[in-house]
Amino acid sequence: MNAYEVNFDGLVGPTHNYSGLSFGNVASTSNVSAASNPKLAAKQGLQKMKALHDLGFKQGVLAPQERPDVASLRRLGFGGNDAEVIARAAKEAPAILAAATSASSMWTANAATVSPSADTADGRVHFTPANLNNKFHRSIEHPTTGRVLRAMFADEARFAVHEALPAQMHFGDEGAANHTRFCAGYGQPGVEFFVFGAAAFDMRYAKPAKFPARQTLEASQAVARLHGLAEAGVVYAQQDPDTIDAGVFHNDVISVGNGEVLFHHQQAFLNQADVLDEIARKLAARGGRFTAIEVPRAEVTVEEAVKSYLFNSQLLSKPNGKMLIVVPEECRNSERVWSYLQKLIASGGPIDEVRAFDLKQSMQNGGGPACLRLRVALTESELAAVNPRVLMSDALFATLNDWVERHYRDRLAPEDLADPQLLAECRGALDELTRILGLGSVYPFQLA
Repeated sequence: MNAYEVNFDGLVGPTHNYSGLSFGNVASTSNVSAASNPKLAAKQGLQKMKALHDLGFKQGVLAPQERPDVASLRRLGFGGNDAEVIARAAKEAPAILAAATSASSMWTANAATVSPSADTADGRVHFTPANLNNKFHRSIEHPTTGRVLRAMFADEARFAVHEALPAQMHFGDEGAANHTRFCAGYGQPGVEFFVFGAAAFDMRYAKPAKFPARQTLEASQAVARLHGLAEAGVVYAQQDPDTIDAGVFHNDVISVGNGEVLFHHQQAFLNQADVLDEIARKLAARGGRFTAIEVPRAEVTVEEAVKSYLFNSQLLSKPNGKMLIVVPEECRNSERVWSYLQKLIASGGPIDEVRAFDLKQSMQNGGGPACLRLRVALTESELAAVNPRVLMSDALFATLNDWVERHYRDRLAPEDLADPQLLAECRGALDELTRILGLGSVYPFQLA
């Protein structure tokens, strides 16, 4: 049976803003307090989805979250009706209000970790929503994420959506941003690659000194157990702590994999040669032939990789057996990075085409093409069981563009987060979106 990799991109939410909430994410903290353009951000994301759909790739949409999250604000002691909760938070704790208003769910690579049915013990596709425990503004996402995923992948005979791991630092889980999968074909058994920043219970592992290690070894191991993965099909690797301290807060800022290929920096992992050997050995046992494309620091430094988001790219398999790399426009603006990419596609290797997309609104908050999508490998029958209304089409693209045009602001400054009308606008937009995407009631205001 044919199998496909489907990219489900996060729709940018109506409260997209720059509050600099993500310590360790250089782009996020460097653009703090700038005015954002939610309407442009959403349309830039939709343009990327539609462009890849038009190229023949399978493409879906994942809905944003309700923001501001007044329920979380109430749990923190801000009382009254919704408008009063927002007003009091704006006056007494504006940083907390900013966190509760973040549109960070747009970076769907952090939504969940996904294991295809070819890898799991029960032959179902498994999803574990990420607890995102390291940052308050993201830790409040997973309950809604779980409901949205269950509305998209409702057939329990084919799909299993787990609860998030315990919301505690020992099991910090950042989802697919620290996970990739190697395989000879999307429907064949593969090797799942989990990358962690530190171990919570084993002090023998190194730790970064400046920025937090958001993914723990223990979280990765727990997800592998929940998904029923065999040891022969799993590889764990630790990020280089110095690279984390240089701003590589997730593995998808320093490497990206697809099929039998890993595109990565020279300074991506500790004990890198051993990691690559283990992937190659385990993939060979499953019928694959591993190819590692290592970018030398002499050609692209870690700092250049972080600034351009070279590795926060998408690798997409084309019908000719080669791969397309989708990068942000910032790569074109870096002379050294763009020069490297031209040499890469001319090399005769597996990557023979590059396309750059303008995602500036997302990039200024620290998220590139890879951050915006969750990859789900599906067989034909599994794809047929997915809620069809979340799959990109010409009609859905036009409908969502119109929806954005009617509901989104084109400017959002930090002081605008105190406007209670923003909550009403967000709820109105999401209520209509659930009908467009056929999700049913998934948001707190719909469940009250």
